[in-house]
Amino acid sequence: MNKMLRQLFTAVVVLFTILGLSTTIITAIRSTSLNADTRNSRSLYHEFGAPRGAILAADGTVLAQSTATNDAFKYQRGYTNGALYAPITGFFSISQRADRGIEASRNLLLSGQSDTMFWQRVKSTLTGSENKGANIETSIDTKLQQAAYNALQGQTGAVIAMEPKTGRILAMVSTPSYDPNLLASHDGKTITENYKNLTSDPANPMLNNATSQLFPPGSTFKTIVAATALETGKYDTTTSIPAGASYILPGTVTALTNSSAAANGSNGAMTLEDALTYSSNTAFAQLGVALGQDKIADMASKLGFGSSILIDGTDVTGSPMKAVASHYPTTTMTADKLALASIGQGDVTETVMQNALVASAIANDGKLMRPTIVDRVRASDLSVFSETKASEMSEPFSADTANKLTQMMESVVTKDAPTIGVSGVKVAAKTGTAQIGATNATNDGWVMGFAPADDPQIAVAVVVHNTTGYGYQSAGPIFRTVIQEALKQ
Repeated sequence: MNKMLRQLFTAVVVLFTILGLSTTIITAIRSTSLNADTRNSRSLYHEFGAPRGAILAADGTVLAQSTATNDAFKYQRGYTNGALYAPITGFFSISQRADRGIEASRNLLLSGQSDTMFWQRVKSTLTGSENKGANIETSIDTKLQQAAYNALQGQTGAVIAMEPKTGRILAMVSTPSYDPNLLASHDGKTITENYKNLTSDPANPMLNNATSQLFPPGSTFKTIVAATALETGKYDTTTSIPAGASYILPGTVTALTNSSAAANGSNGAMTLEDALTYSSNTAFAQLGVALGQDKIADMASKLGFGSSILIDGTDVTGSPMKAVASHYPTTTMTADKLALASIGQGDVTETVMQNALVASAIANDGKLMRPTIVDRVRASDLSVFSETKASEMSEPFSADTANKLTQMMESVVTKDAPTIGVSGVKVAAKTGTAQIGATNATNDGWVMGFAPADDPQIAVAVVVHNTTGYGYQSAGPIFRTVIQEALKQ
């Protein structure tokens, strides 16, 4: 009998141990993944059963908020001017939950489930009040966002505008865009249909062209090659470098030419400043080969190439918002490929976010500030949970180099592309035209730069994809519009 009792006791202990372990795994170890599982209906109703925090622009304009409903979900997400702000907000739906943008990067704060909101949840429980999510205040300037969006309409492209001294993102525009309200319905069938239509659209409106798409940078990459040259101490703005009307790519019979006679130089040479001003392909191809791949790769890396760039959030707050890694080859290139890479063609690709960071570093005396899009997080009682402070990401080059680059970029505007300038304001910029497609029949048009050049307040990068014009023609008017709007304020 005693033996049977011992066996029964052992079996009970084993079963309780198994129960304890399984409960621990479910409630602790797997709780996050189970709560995030879209098949978990209890979690779904829990998330929608409390008012999710609002997402706000810098001036207090509501970009996203939850309103009460009479259905089982209790609250529905709504987006003001949805397509305008979609790259910033992302969306929140009963099928996808928090997806993209700030909805994803600050999900736990918006839903009120963040560990930092523990005492607020306790207070809500004790008082019997609703647990409300935190409000997220962004750095987005509504007038700047609207101006950039309007200027890009009808084209595929993107704009990033930011404060070079702080890294605050003032505008993030991607076109074509989509309306997050199409995915915020409480009708599962409708959401599924809308999501299917959006994801199957050849124009890919849900792709954030500012952070998630790589483009060949064309001649805007020459600013990085110029910075590399200046940092060696062997080159100055007045240093004469080889140029010419044509340059045979090393080891090939392919002739590289320029788009204008001014870019050819005189007697096969020109100054570094003139080479950047007139965007000389022959000069920068030869300069890149002379500098070598390693030096240019090192400069590109210091500016952010090769790594994804954090824009907002952490694993603690949700799914971080990042810009995909821009690419400069690290495996050894042949001289002909290095020459092409040095004019922003070949295997070099970058995001609009990355190009805005290059402009910002030049504008900020060689100090590259970490980009941010959230200024602060507030509880529903308006108390501040957290506030973003400006932080330095790297210092890729000296203030002296930055000043010389600024001088050369001012020359681009005054001598080669005056149509992108703004009357009464010193503007520093670099245009770029990257040939794309199997036959090089179309271009990606770029302009990146900042203003005022003598006291930079805004840095801007613009790309227009699949255009037939040069960068100053396609992206130039958009760049100018954004700069003008920013300097009005």
